[in-house]
Amino acid sequence: MIRVLIAEDMRVVREALVVMLSREPELEVAGQAERGDEVLALAERIRPDVAVLDLGLPGEDGLEVSANLRHTLPGCRVLVLTAHEGPGKVRKALAIGIRGFLRKGASAAELVDGIRKVHAGQRVISPDLVAAAMEVGDNPLTPRERSVLQLAAHGLSASQISGRLHLAEGTVRNNLTRIIAKLQAQNWVDAVRVAERIGWI
Repeated sequence: MIRVLIAEDMRVVREALVVMLSREPELEVAGQAERGDEVLALAERIRPDVAVLDLGLPGEDGLEVSANLRHTLPGCRVLVLTAHEGPGKVRKALAIGIRGFLRKGASAAELVDGIRKVHAGQRVISPDLVAAAMEVGDNPLTPRERSVLQLAAHGLSASQISGRLHLAEGTVRNNLTRIIAKLQAQNWVDAVRVAERIGWI
């Protein structure tokens, strides 16, 4: 019996996954969560074999949750579900040891097969996602530059970003200039668009 934890913020999708997986004789849905910041405590309590995580969870996204699970419960394998994700996120998922990465458009049979394979220690990632992740290369932005760009993406001005990150406003502007150059963007709005499309923020 494979004990499965499901984390999905959309209730109708989560309930459909529970019903679908519960029909499989070798799978047991041991727990479910709708927020990423609920997963670790739940996983420590129920000790799942496989965690099926939505990448876009509120509180903590699927990648943060996966990294925490890997550290706290190394025996728990992770299979991430995503509607659409840039190759940068796929590359990061591979780097932190996620064994499975499926699109939400996958069939029920593909998901069940993916859970079985991930539980057995195999990797389940569609070849097109792997190829795109390898082609895009490593994220060129430093952690600070990512933080600056994420706040800019939420509409904060340079002075607001400087206050939030406790940096001089000139430092924030210098970071934005470097980000624009690294991403070969026209301006910071274009840099946000490029980084979000690739999955670097």
